[in-house]
Amino acid sequence: MTDTLHIDVPHTGGTLAVIALSGEFDITTAPAVRARALDLIANGHPDLVADLAGVTFCDSSGLGALVGIWRCAKDADGTLTLAAIPDRLGRLLNVTGMDTFLPAYPSADAALAARQGNRTTT
Repeated sequence: MTDTLHIDVPHTGGTLAVIALSGEFDITTAPAVRARALDLIANGHPDLVADLAGVTFCDSSGLGALVGIWRCAKDADGTLTLAAIPDRLGRLLNVTGMDTFLPAYPSADAALAARQGNRTTT
């Protein structure tokens, strides 16, 4: 592994949170990403935006982590939205069919704006 994965949370507000990843999203780093995302869900942010702009590599473990995060968000009446998907990961999502149930946007700002527009406060 040459690119250490960094996990940042640049935005939390209401039910929404952005989790920004940079580096390699693989078998060694996927558990940390999943744990951080599940922590956000457990702390009242079930609507997640995964900013993948900085991901330099993603293997099947990273893909599996995204599926697990999506399921946990869904179980908490939330969503997982992807942003700034790198080309190779986009092809992987397309081949596996995940692109049909995970909404994607060109940037985290666009995804955040779309998610904020879809949630109403009661």
